Amino acid sequence: MADRTIPILPCRSIDEVLDFYQAIGFEVTYRQKSPNTFAIVRRGGIELQFFVLKAVDPANSYSTCYVITSDVDGLYRSFRDGIRAATGRVPLRGVPRIGALKDMSYGVRQFVMTDPGGNMIRIGQPLDQPTATTPQDRLDRALRTAVLLGDSKEDPLAAASTLDRALAADEPTESTTLFRALVFRADLALRLDDRPLATTTLTRAEAVPLTDADRTALTDDLGRVRDLRADLALT
Repeated sequence: MADRTIPILPCRSIDEVLDFYQAIGFEVTYRQKSPNTFAIVRRGGIELQFFVLKAVDPANSYSTCYVITSDVDGLYRSFRDGIRAATGRVPLRGVPRIGALKDMSYGVRQFVMTDPGGNMIRIGQPLDQPTATTPQDRLDRALRTAVLLGDSKEDPLAAASTLDRALAADEPTESTTLFRALVFRADLALRLDDRPLATTTLTRAEAVPLTDADRTALTDDLGRVRDLRADLALT
């Protein structure tokens, strides 16, 4: 048998965690109630194990793991559909939540899903042709840094500050860069529970002139706009 690693992650409620993973297509393959509460879920080649730790604060958990897949887009669609069917919405903030699918500067296409235990499950697929291009201008550089801060480090406040400084400079940039920066800033505003700013920033993004070729290149970002608008419409 080939070597493999299986993460064992903490949670405060095993029932909440198992309900969540079953909703997105995982099977509970083992459950133990005593002497300690423990469970295993599996979907295809993905196996995750959980134990109960009452001291865990899901909103401030640092537990994480990385899942490498050959079909990140398929898992993203499937997980979103499962969460929506179970809860009536795709949660973009709080716990649990599902982040945006995007190509990262370090050569993977990924999204981050946070489960009810606060565990950040990072799911990625190596890009066939990584886009290791040099940032073109100040906003492009700031956006790349903000994405690393907000999506990899899970520090939305630092990411927002980085983007705000670059956007305030109002220097020349590509329309696609401005659109992506504004969409991500709206995403960060929603995560930081600033709904008015999320709304006005999305409106700014939607006013950016884009060609048909731009829209093709911005498929992921345009999808995130629809998700953000749907979330904002709920209240």
